Amino acid sequence: MTKKISVFKKKQRWDNISGYLFLSPALIAFVIFIAIPIIMTLVLPLFNYNLILPAEFVGLDNFKDFFADEDMAIVFGNTSKFLLILTPMHCILGLILAYMVQRVKHTALRNIFRGVIYFPSIVTTASVAIAFTYMFSTDSGFINYYLRQLGLNNVPWLTDSNMVYVTIAIFSFWKFIGTTFLYYFIGLNNIPESYYESARIDGAGPVQIFTRITVPLVTPVIFFVVIITTIGVFQIFNEPYFITNGGPGVSTTTVALKIYRVAFQQNNIGYGATVALGLFILIMMVTVIQYLMQNKWVVYDYE
Repeated sequence: MTKKISVFKKKQRWDNISGYLFLSPALIAFVIFIAIPIIMTLVLPLFNYNLILPAEFVGLDNFKDFFADEDMAIVFGNTSKFLLILTPMHCILGLILAYMVQRVKHTALRNIFRGVIYFPSIVTTASVAIAFTYMFSTDSGFINYYLRQLGLNNVPWLTDSNMVYVTIAIFSFWKFIGTTFLYYFIGLNNIPESYYESARIDGAGPVQIFTRITVPLVTPVIFFVVIITTIGVFQIFNEPYFITNGGPGVSTTTVALKIYRVAFQQNNIGYGATVALGLFILIMMVTVIQYLMQNKWVVYDYE
């Protein structure tokens, strides 16, 4: 009996070791690329560090500089503008597109629409952004060329501080709407068809079905999309970096772009980590508020 218990414990121990060995690549990647950077982000704001000279402890000086930096109000304001424009656009239009495609009866045609909408999201962001800069160039872009052919004036897509947000919104819609579309599409397919059949029997029209049936039942997916889109827009970098380089002036310089310039162009790692920590705290606060408010509008128990 004792021998059987010993053999069982030995087998259980080897099973545990095997499990940890299988998990080790993911654990190592987590430690290197997530855990250590998070710890360094918490530690580096206390130091003056530039990758060349040894780190110098400066206490709370970086935080004092952060609150005294006039650029912080500008970059956080620009990021808030992107948040107000891009988050509703992706969350609302992604749902409408997914609903329209999901309602298509022909399977092959529905798959074609799904592929066309999702395809841009797998294309490299940098290459598409560079192409957009040529497309929307004021003088040499083909968008303004065709506008001139129609007798219209050039539109300052990339040189006007307000119009540039429209340009980036167009790019963001074309490039990233496929991701939110896919989340919604999957969520819509999980809604039982019996709900729609009952609504039609009761005489509900398409608008009523969408507002009274689809939207309430897909609120868990909407909540998820709002969370990930909000976090993504707070960290927006590629669009202003490749399309406008933060311009014209500083009108599209976001917090993420500011962190890149401070930490890697000005070589001030300590202050860059301070700005990154400020962005992290803001994202965490907004996310916590969203989680606390979900009970008021998210429906989980519809089955």
